Amino acid sequence: MIETERLVLRPYRPMLAARIADGAPRDPRWADDFPGDGEQLAARMFLQAGAPAGPWVPYTVELRATGLVVGGAGFHGAPDRHGTVELGYGLVAAARGHGYATEATNALVALAAKLGARLVVAELAHDNPPSANVLRRAGFTQVEPLRWTRSLV
Repeated sequence: MIETERLVLRPYRPMLAARIADGAPRDPRWADDFPGDGEQLAARMFLQAGAPAGPWVPYTVELRATGLVVGGAGFHGAPDRHGTVELGYGLVAAARGHGYATEATNALVALAAKLGARLVVAELAHDNPPSANVLRRAGFTQVEPLRWTRSLV
């Protein structure tokens, strides 16, 4: 679990991932439009990878004040042999514009640095200025039209 000032990031576990992948039954602690397509895809990928334990997994993004799950953020797997790790994030519409994605991204980058990763990458699925702003605020540099990186060394 990762805690920030306003968020709690809880790592996926097999049962939780299965519920997210299915998208139902809805949990009263989930925002109305959670999980979205991105969270469902992340949950399926997590399960297909054998539901690995450890820090290099997807996390739910929960508001500390209410306990409401408003999205997901996390890693697409462990760092490669060069120390590069990829992360992603997504929030329900009502949670956007409050700085939560930046806060979650910064927490994941800090964890990656603590665990010895050397480079964090993020790829946008499409031209998405708000998401690009999240990455910019989190210290990433755009290296290709949809690819962003942040060096940890």
